[in-house]
Amino acid sequence: MRRIAGLACMGILAASPLVAQQPAVQPPAPPTPVAVGQPAPGFSLMGGTREGVTGPVTLEDFRDKTLVIAFFYRARTRG
Repeated sequence: MRRIAGLACMGILAASPLVAQQPAVQPPAPPTPVAVGQPAPGFSLMGGTREGVTGPVTLEDFRDKTLVIAFFYRARTRG
C-alpha cells in the first residue's frame, strides 16, 4: 500500500510543471520632496464624501484653484 501511495505522489510531482524563479521586484523609488512654493507634481487620489468613496480625483482637476488635502487615517475604523 505504501508503495502505491509513494508512486502516486511521484506521478503528481512529475506531472507538475517546473516554474522558473522570478527575479525580486524592486521597490519603488521614494518620492522627492517638494519645496515650499513650488507646484506639486501630478497625482490622483480616491475622493470621498460623507456618503462614501467617489472615483479618482486628479490634481489637474483643480488647476488654478486653492486645494486642501486632508487625511483622516482613523476614519471609518474602530480606533
